Amino acid sequence: MSFTKTIRGGAAALALLAVTAGGALAQEVTLRLHQFLPPQANVPKLVLDVWADKVEADSGNRIKIERYHAMALGGKPPELIDQAIDGVADIVWSVNGFTPGRFPRTEVFELPFMVTDARAASYAYWKMFESHMADTDFRDVKILATFVHGPGMLHTKKPVSEPGDLNGMKIRGGSRMVNQLLELLGATPVGLPVTAIPEALSKGVIDGTTIPWEVTTALKVSELVENHTEFDGPAIYNLTFVMAMNKAKYDSLPDDLKAVIDANSGLEFSVFAGGVMQDSDGPARQVAVDRGNNIITISAEDAKTWEELARPVYENWIADVAGKGIDGQAMIDEANQLMSEYQSK
Repeated sequence: MSFTKTIRGGAAALALLAVTAGGALAQEVTLRLHQFLPPQANVPKLVLDVWADKVEADSGNRIKIERYHAMALGGKPPELIDQAIDGVADIVWSVNGFTPGRFPRTEVFELPFMVTDARAASYAYWKMFESHMADTDFRDVKILATFVHGPGMLHTKKPVSEPGDLNGMKIRGGSRMVNQLLELLGATPVGLPVTAIPEALSKGVIDGTTIPWEVTTALKVSELVENHTEFDGPAIYNLTFVMAMNKAKYDSLPDDLKAVIDANSGLEFSVFAGGVMQDSDGPARQVAVDRGNNIITISAEDAKTWEELARPVYENWIADVAGKGIDGQAMIDEANQLMSEYQSK
């Protein structure tokens, strides 16, 4: 059942309580939501605006959410999570990979060939956030949602149909997991924020990039490269996201407005957000098809060669997080179990 359907009734009831709460009605709150993509991109348009509009409506318009796109409040994308902690913004949408290694438990969903379905992974991610991350990785913020995008893939100037084709290519990677993978495959990883991809492709700074289909439209990637390599079965990589709120700002809200925020956040909204990103892949892919671009699909059988080359990413991650007191293999096993749990529903 969708986030928008299941939340509507309960949130409407909360709004009614707010209207009848007497003195509480007097308090109105403005929240600043800050993120890194232009407003026409899929996540701002189909996820963040949907969430913000619902919170405003369900609060009886006592909450107003100002939306600041493309880093309009200043700073760079890697600073977003600290902006939420410090109160520069009240709410942010951010990529965990912007700050490599800072949120190690989230990286279980960024391991190569780990995720097949964004909804299942977003479900598992929220469950594991509640049990493993709320008081560790994200103890300094109020987390509203945890989700992943649809299948990650390669978009390149030259065709890539086997790992050797990446030798010598400069490829933008979105996280330290992706960059490790690219090195193992023979490419040179280049760290760039997603918004820098178009200029880097145009100027030849990079030969290709790793992003899911859905964001290619906002960045016009299908106009800048002619080759796209996707995978049947588990994706070659995924990134993890959070919506995070300043703790003091959340704590300052009256209980009825906290309830509105809570009713519109959490597990179902996380699954909704991941699902929207994945569902947006199809229309974006069609843009590349209509342009006559070359789309290479690696079969599940052929992907085994890629998976074997990627195995050291798992080994390195397990060893790395062990030094932080985290049982990486147990995290992998739990993530797989929870994703299977969702898909069996």
